[in-house]
Amino acid sequence: MSIIEKAAGKIGAGAPRPAPQDSNSDFGHDAGLIENALNKQRSGHASPFVATPVEPMFNATDAEAVLEGNSQVQSINLARLHRMGVVSPDAEKSQIAEEFRIIKRPLIANAFGQGAARVKNGNLIMITSSLPGEGKSFCAINLAISMAMEMDRTVLLIDADVAKPRIPEYLGIHADKGLLDVLQDKDLKLSDVLIRTDIAKLTVLPAGRTYKRATELLASAAMTRLIEDIGNRYPDRIILFDSPPLLATSESSVLATHMGQIVMVVEAERTSQDAVREALSHIQSCEVVGMLLNKTTPTPGADYYYGYYGSYGK
Repeated sequence: MSIIEKAAGKIGAGAPRPAPQDSNSDFGHDAGLIENALNKQRSGHASPFVATPVEPMFNATDAEAVLEGNSQVQSINLARLHRMGVVSPDAEKSQIAEEFRIIKRPLIANAFGQGAARVKNGNLIMITSSLPGEGKSFCAINLAISMAMEMDRTVLLIDADVAKPRIPEYLGIHADKGLLDVLQDKDLKLSDVLIRTDIAKLTVLPAGRTYKRATELLASAAMTRLIEDIGNRYPDRIILFDSPPLLATSESSVLATHMGQIVMVVEAERTSQDAVREALSHIQSCEVVGMLLNKTTPTPGADYYYGYYGSYGK
């Protein structure tokens, strides 16, 4: 049995949910814990999703100020995100926040070599799915905010779903030019299109204006140079790419060749094993691929357990 078959075998048969969400939206129920992690590893490399404490490297704020010196600053509507079930840095403990704390730990450990061999380009993390509507943008935003709450990390969230960009809309920020514009216009600086948010250490790079040859731009030498620059200039930085669904466009397969880690979001009880297998076949170039089961049915008693856990120590 191939590694793809083993991974896909963890996913349900694809029966529809009783009350399916609008397929045009990535936001749905709270993300479930990681269902399975693929270990496409070098010999001796630790499992990509094993929680490991993270230690600081160097002052993140200084590096951030250099890169984003000319970038815009915009406020995120935290109350709106909270209503949508997104992790909020100013909110009390919640089940969704705890789940994404668990999910982010192995990703950070892989990115910075804490407790295991460091994954090459491990701070470049792509969040994708097989099909539209599985919740990849929901998970990307939650991961970005959760990681930005780390004491010694900065986060750059890139809206790389250039065919259907959604990050600015979900965050409630205005975006004009972005990633594609920087790749298209040699005179445009990255700092001119970055959006600093009022969430400390979280910066957003919008997708930018639509271009007919978007796939070619993402596969260009300019894209390679950009990714290498933002990935290597500051070793404390985590770069998250909200990618298009793998079976909807070809851009994701191109992006995957640059990534050190990929989080594959799978909608529980909806996405078929065949779709997962086919999607995984498009990202075999990446060494570390983890699967995140989203929109799961809550386990009986989970609310009671978390209510008890969340109140401990108050």
